[in-house]
Amino acid sequence: MEREDSLRERLIDVGVDLVMTEGTASLGLREIARRAGVSHGAPRRHFPTHHALLSAIARRGFAELEARFAAAADGTASPRGQLREIGRAHVGYALEHRGMFELMFRHDLLDSGNHASDGSRLRDSTLPLFELVVGLITCHRTDRAAAHRPGAPRPAEPPPAVTAAALWSNLHGLAQLWSWGSLPLVLDASSPGGAPDDGHLDQLVAAVLDAHLGPVAS
Repeated sequence: MEREDSLRERLIDVGVDLVMTEGTASLGLREIARRAGVSHGAPRRHFPTHHALLSAIARRGFAELEARFAAAADGTASPRGQLREIGRAHVGYALEHRGMFELMFRHDLLDSGNHASDGSRLRDSTLPLFELVVGLITCHRTDRAAAHRPGAPRPAEPPPAVTAAALWSNLHGLAQLWSWGSLPLVLDASSPGGAPDDGHLDQLVAAVLDAHLGPVAS
């Protein structure tokens, strides 16, 4: 007889495969159970609600995105450089895995603490990523202040968390508008496979950072 923890992971594996290949519309509870080779009632042993299973699938996406953030920032010394690479990784993941990205940021999953069968909340998966961005913005400001000329005026800035939220939103919107075809249209840029080439991605992420962190000091 299949171990219960093995069945739980298999249901999540099937859901991940479905959302990656067929999008969020494919994630019906019966379809996941059918693909896993179990009765349609079997998932209830591990996931009391459909939302609980969807949250478990989305947490896999956040785990991969967190790993991509870590890999992207590895070996990059400056906080701003790390934010640039994280921005590229964020947009790249969103365009490469559109179905998963859509699921990860569904409000009905992020907003509720009652969906997870193991007591964890999907929102908790987003916090380490957001806190990483907040921390890098704080370090960037510290570095910039150390290089600031004494007596020169310094502009007032919002708290790092507010800047991080605005930057995060800008990257998310960038990815969404590119996937819809709006940005390639206004930039007169071809978009083979749906993703921007490195040149456009570099320019767009750099513009986002300039907007929220200020231009790179000359």
